[in-house]
Amino acid sequence: MSRHLAALQERLQQQLGVLVTVVQAQGSVPRDVGAWMAVFADHVINTVGGGRLEQDAIEAARAMLAGADALPQTLRFALGPSLGQCCGGVVHLHLEVIHAADSAALQSRLRQSGPVVALFGGGHVGHALVRVLGELPFSVQWIDSREAIFPGDLPPNAVCEQSDPVQSAVAQLPAQARILIMSFSHAEDLDIVAACLLRQRVQADLRFIGLIGSKTKWATFRARLQARGFSDAELAHVTSPIGVPGIVGKAPEVIAVAVAAQLLQLGD
Repeated sequence: MSRHLAALQERLQQQLGVLVTVVQAQGSVPRDVGAWMAVFADHVINTVGGGRLEQDAIEAARAMLAGADALPQTLRFALGPSLGQCCGGVVHLHLEVIHAADSAALQSRLRQSGPVVALFGGGHVGHALVRVLGELPFSVQWIDSREAIFPGDLPPNAVCEQSDPVQSAVAQLPAQARILIMSFSHAEDLDIVAACLLRQRVQADLRFIGLIGSKTKWATFRARLQARGFSDAELAHVTSPIGVPGIVGKAPEVIAVAVAAQLLQLGD
């Protein structure tokens, strides 16, 4: 999560902190293994689940900060009546003092990686979607045929690529990539979809092919792709329109949230 990592890096330059990490989780718990929180004397960054669990973890972390040379420790929390929580699971939290010198290592350690999302298109929705995905466990490859279309302040989990012709980038994507197609040109969109379907025909290794647009746009694309020799079974690999149903609104940010939710539904 880039926002939290940036805040952690800035705060560590000013004061010591304690990193609290979920290292083991059993049963029903609020956060999974790997979730973290940084506790400072007067500030907290991120969360390990909230409630009494987090309150007790913060108190333990600040007790470490108040002590001299506090050693790392792992605490066990049963999420039952004694904590005023009814989740019923068990969480183990590891606590360790962190310093400014640890900043670079922590950035690498805590940065989430995840499935690759190949986003074709640097328009308004593309920009909004990269901002949303910057807070989610994905690795984003942002691709456009135009130069100087990408912003300078990218999330750490995103990289940019200028590709002309744009569809040539499809062959280089890793297996199980999730592909989102929303370029500035319907002609480019069509060529990207065709390249994805050709790859599926040969390798069958793309996790998702999503095309932005209306049902009318997809009907037109279907006819054109059929004319290029793609079967109905092959065309079934394409999801269009994209985004979880039921979310009303056409603002780029609304579309971005709907599409990001759809990607999360795919799982790993």
